[in-house]
Amino acid sequence: MNLCPASPRLKCANCDYEEPFERPPTECPKCGGGWLDVVYDYESVSRIWPEALRGRPFNMWRYRELLHLNDDANLISMGEGGTPLLRAVNLGLMLGCPHIYVKDERQGPTGSFKDRQASLSISFMKELGITEAVVASTGNVAISYSAYSALAGIKLWAFLTSLVPSEKMREVALYGSEVIKVTSTYDQTKQVAAEFAARKGIFRDRGIRSISARESMKTVAFEIAEQLPQFVGPGNNTPWRTPDWYIQSVSGGMGPVGVWKGYQELLQMGLVDRMPKLACIQAAGCAPMVNSFEKGMLDSVEPVLNPQTLVITVATGNPGPAYPFLAHVVKEHGGAFEAVTDEETFHAMHVMAKLDGLSMETAAAMAFAGLFKLLNKGVIKRDEVIVVNCSGHTFPVEKHLLGDEWARTIELPMEEPHLAPPAEEGLLGSLEQIDARVHSIAILEDNPQSALLLRRILQTRGDYQILEARDGAEGLAMVQRERPDLVLLDLMMPGMDGFEVLEALKADPELSKVPVVVITAKDLTSAERKRLGDQIEALMEKGAFTDEDLLDEILKRTV
Repeated sequence: MNLCPASPRLKCANCDYEEPFERPPTECPKCGGGWLDVVYDYESVSRIWPEALRGRPFNMWRYRELLHLNDDANLISMGEGGTPLLRAVNLGLMLGCPHIYVKDERQGPTGSFKDRQASLSISFMKELGITEAVVASTGNVAISYSAYSALAGIKLWAFLTSLVPSEKMREVALYGSEVIKVTSTYDQTKQVAAEFAARKGIFRDRGIRSISARESMKTVAFEIAEQLPQFVGPGNNTPWRTPDWYIQSVSGGMGPVGVWKGYQELLQMGLVDRMPKLACIQAAGCAPMVNSFEKGMLDSVEPVLNPQTLVITVATGNPGPAYPFLAHVVKEHGGAFEAVTDEETFHAMHVMAKLDGLSMETAAAMAFAGLFKLLNKGVIKRDEVIVVNCSGHTFPVEKHLLGDEWARTIELPMEEPHLAPPAEEGLLGSLEQIDARVHSIAILEDNPQSALLLRRILQTRGDYQILEARDGAEGLAMVQRERPDLVLLDLMMPGMDGFEVLEALKADPELSKVPVVVITAKDLTSAERKRLGDQIEALMEKGAFTDEDLLDEILKRTV
């Protein structure tokens, strides 16, 4: 598979020291720095790829020349990578953003983007002759590493904080890993794992400091760059494309770090013409990167000692070296750090499932919650090309497959966070509060996609009669005949327009009290706004409201 360009080299990010890539040291021999990157013969790879990639399957190993495994005999793969890039059609329509794309990493062998990391890391362990390893995790890394280490014949010790959902722990145990449940924070769990590995003389995966972990994540960038042209079309002189924004939820920050390096390599080879802006999204209850950046763009992170979030998989209080790297990138090239509440995350889960059929774990939903906030703030423009990493899907393992002794527990003193259970937010919460008298809603909209979106927003529970009409005359007749409890009215329709429909409704004594919410893409003049006057209950502009905004308006007008 590897067409043998020149051997890769190690380069220190701190002092530029280089040496041949063999068994990588844990720190730079010259300055002691802990961030070592792999550099490749990019000129040779740029000549090889145009022909070679045409005949390769679409997975992460198609980019073999830029992955540092020496011998393909050590490759441990389950078909990871090659995940779809999906256009979020309904979400884009609702937000007025025609170019929102979802990198669907739920499709990995164990359901998360960490399968890329596991494939390269476990392959490299096998190449180094490692037969036993230690990993600390908040869930997905331990699951992925357990599956791949089982395939490779490597015994894995998985240290997980006790706050990790038991379903994830059971899946780790199912693969045959030794599960060590540490009753403490994730940062303390990492320390316990490090001490155990040192005492036993066992190889320990170093997370963001691991070369293999970072290198694996750049394949996300390679795939996005290949996939985007089919959506956004021609626009530059390079064969692949760069989105305006790449958005991902982060704890340790490995994903965006890897994606950035991937695009740097593509730019160096002339396959893309620019770099993306990175948006790093964290949970408000554990946002060391966001907090540090907002405090005058600090050069080093201020750790969060006691995380207060229900999204445990991203509750890393000290992200270490990823923060200064990403802070520098955002300062120099644009981008954003943004925090979202747990409630905003749960709301985003509902929106993505009900609008575009994407069910995801909370860590993935954080990225979409961040997108909503950055759009509302105007940081991201609505005509920009946006790629959001949907990083994982939760698949609970069957509870009865394991006995009672599937984990060992280590208890450390820790102040337990006092968090309320998640409440149903946004769409569901608003629907449950709508007056019971509202049974039927009429949608008068000539655009089928817009009508479908409104239907999906309203029909999440399936207990509303939705009536639809595609032009004004048909819609007026339908309202006169069916007498709905609420009318959603578009102004720009063929024949009889929305203004005329509204005036006819208000002139009818029996229909004049039916609430009307106008939803339009038309940029109304002052005369047109005056014409609407007080005849309508609310005016909402397409592309400038969310599903929650719409339901809030319905709620206000019907209770």
